[in-house]
Amino acid sequence: MSGHSKWATTKHRKAAQDKKRSALFGKLSKVIFVAAKGGDPNPENNAALAAAIAKAKSYSLPKDKIDAAIAKASGGGADGAVWEEFVYEGYGPAGVAIYLEILTDNRNRTAADVRSAFSKSGGNLGTSGSVAFQFERKGEVVVDAPAGGFDEDELMMAVADADGDDYEIAGDVAVVTTAPAAVMAVKAALEAAGFAVRGAEQVMEPTSAQAISTEDARKVMRLVDKLEELDDVQSVYHTMDLSEEQLAELDE
Repeated sequence: MSGHSKWATTKHRKAAQDKKRSALFGKLSKVIFVAAKGGDPNPENNAALAAAIAKAKSYSLPKDKIDAAIAKASGGGADGAVWEEFVYEGYGPAGVAIYLEILTDNRNRTAADVRSAFSKSGGNLGTSGSVAFQFERKGEVVVDAPAGGFDEDELMMAVADADGDDYEIAGDVAVVTTAPAAVMAVKAALEAAGFAVRGAEQVMEPTSAQAISTEDARKVMRLVDKLEELDDVQSVYHTMDLSEEQLAELDE
């Protein structure tokens, strides 16, 4: 749709999270720790760890923090917490669907915190499956443009050869979408083809996005901000369909 861009939305999400850099780094380190603890500490032999590291790098988590999280996980009984991964679903203002990915060592604490955030922001926490059908899991690889910009024919062939599903050029980047399990393989193939990959991760994309007013979008983003401030909330996804003009207004 004219005025809308996958990269604009992705960039806005990253910029919002970057403002909470300290908390974000803690969340990224936790995911790396759990992935390394649950498998081989060598990312070449642990797909979950490789994906966690790639996501962490895309948000500029320093290498020493990545190494520290892996080393801590390799220390046997260094952390006695039992971590659970699960999903919360709900609706924000204007009926916008909200999908949360959780990683916690205390489900009761998380439930209370998430429920409070929804109720204080004019939203409602839903039951399992209440909004999940409005999203689908995708892989997302962000590629920086080479000097002089993209040769679209070259990029199209590289994405096809890498088994990517689709791509969108937005200024100085291309956002390549992939099957969820293929994101790391596509990333590696694009790098082998000479492209500079800025980041790669699995995301949840809305299957049918919802256009809302900027006033309602501000209300939804206040809820998103509250949720992203919670230590146990790893990712927040929504079904808002915002134009680049609306995203610029929200950034102000």
